[in-house]
Amino acid sequence: MTKTIIQFVILAIVLILVQAVCIKIILFNVAVPFVFIYLILRLPMNWHTNIILTVAFLTGLMVDVFGNTPGMNALSCTVVAGVRHTVFNIFVPRENEMADPIPSIQTMGLGVYAKYMITLVFIYCTLIFFIQAFTLRDVLLTFERILASTLLTALILLGVDSLVSTKREKGL
Repeated sequence: MTKTIIQFVILAIVLILVQAVCIKIILFNVAVPFVFIYLILRLPMNWHTNIILTVAFLTGLMVDVFGNTPGMNALSCTVVAGVRHTVFNIFVPRENEMADPIPSIQTMGLGVYAKYMITLVFIYCTLIFFIQAFTLRDVLLTFERILASTLLTALILLGVDSLVSTKREKGL
């Protein structure tokens, strides 16, 4: 358990620092990569909900500090952490429960993990862009930003997951 916590602390620090750089990247004025939410997706499913919500809130708050976005990421991350277990249960049937409680491509399979990840990334992007726009005046641009950012973030997170996987997971 202590080793897992240390790994997640290191992963959180690295992802928040990478996100501090990625905040400045906007592709075609619509797509923004949100790399740091990988930490929320990767938290073990057997951790208590209060711990997960606290980690998500603090992670979002740190990104808010770097990105000068007053509470938008903290709110979006907390909501994603709140619905994470429900989304997981939608895509992973009870009879196929994982031996390792950490969601990844190796433990869930590419198809199931991709559905789980894309759903949560879509929820995050929807929240962050509607909070950012705070209007329905330019709704088409907001939807473009949501879809483009979801696709870009999903592609990046699939690559990050293949890099972060532990040796034990790769041996399966």
